[in-house]
Amino acid sequence: MLLAAEWTFGDFLLGTIYVFGWIIAFWLIITVFMDVFRRHDISGWVKAFWVIFVIVLPLIGVLVYIISQHKGMADRSMREARQARDELRREVGFSAADELEKLERMKTEGKITEDEHQRMRARLMQ
Repeated sequence: MLLAAEWTFGDFLLGTIYVFGWIIAFWLIITVFMDVFRRHDISGWVKAFWVIFVIVLPLIGVLVYIISQHKGMADRSMREARQARDELRREVGFSAADELEKLERMKTEGKITEDEHQRMRARLMQ
């Protein structure tokens, strides 16, 4: 009971914000490190520079990396997601023709509208 008397609700909220702040900081640092090490367009020295910069000045290093490399990070993430999706499709035997046939059947049975059919068809053709 002594511990409960010393903690207020404001202390609890502030502690929660601190915990989430640390979680976000570690998540950003890990994201930057993952992006740095999966890059093939920079040398090992540049990778070492970014790692040291992020370790020495974490907040500034992460912000500078994200601001300066945001376009490349997004492209690499999309490319990696597309590659994982294609590998998964290949493993499970996904066929776009089979999916299009299912869409046509659902449309003729009235389970989906024409707009839904066109949207799903466009997504399949990507």
